Amino acid sequence: MHPKGHVALVTGGGSGLGAATARLLAKEGAKVAVLDVNAESAAKVAAEIGGIGIGCDVSSAEAGEKAVAEVVAKLGAPRIVVNCAGIVRGARIVGKDGPSDLDTFRKVIEVNLIGTYNMIRLTAAEMAKLEPLADGERGVITMTSSVAAYDGQIGQAAYSASKGGIAGLVLPAARDLARSGIRVMAIAPGLFQTPMMASLPAEVQDSLGKSTPFPQRLGTAEEYADLVLAICNNIMLNGETIRLDGAVRLAPR
Repeated sequence: MHPKGHVALVTGGGSGLGAATARLLAKEGAKVAVLDVNAESAAKVAAEIGGIGIGCDVSSAEAGEKAVAEVVAKLGAPRIVVNCAGIVRGARIVGKDGPSDLDTFRKVIEVNLIGTYNMIRLTAAEMAKLEPLADGERGVITMTSSVAAYDGQIGQAAYSASKGGIAGLVLPAARDLARSGIRVMAIAPGLFQTPMMASLPAEVQDSLGKSTPFPQRLGTAEEYADLVLAICNNIMLNGETIRLDGAVRLAPR
């Protein structure tokens, strides 16, 4: 399904992977709704691409319902949904001061995993109401996992668990939604140039990039967006998590 003429909804679209994806989908002719917990960032990207920006905490059922209803009212039901919203909070399970804070673990799971599921259930319900395209497809949903789902490092228990949950969600979600002609995929990025990565010293970024076998650099948000577009265009891509990582395998620390 080529994006041209269709409605696309991108969470975490105010920066990084989500912003690059929103830009590419708009360039390809989609009508894009940019959702982000930072409403100002969402509005900025939306203004740039001629879409709509909506502030939304994806982990909130009420906020998700309100945001999706606004998208449907202003643009129509989305046929393309890309879930990029996520947070990172590192902590050892047992640190120098004792056991880690449970609320920190809970918050990462709520945003990354529950937030992704929340947006899937809400957008898929709207997709299922659409008329099928010529090939029977009604829509495609892409989630963002991470290589940390498989190669979780020290201090990444919460993040790895949340991203592993997404990898585990792909197949049952694809099977659940197959009867409605809705595909579900996930991308597991490796070491990418994101706002979080950009906060690290240049020498640290360079070192991390060189740990990737090939190409020996950090991935770009545009390369993530390119894969989203490929997923949209290829109807046989369904029920799978694709590692986008230059063959990197993360060391324990």
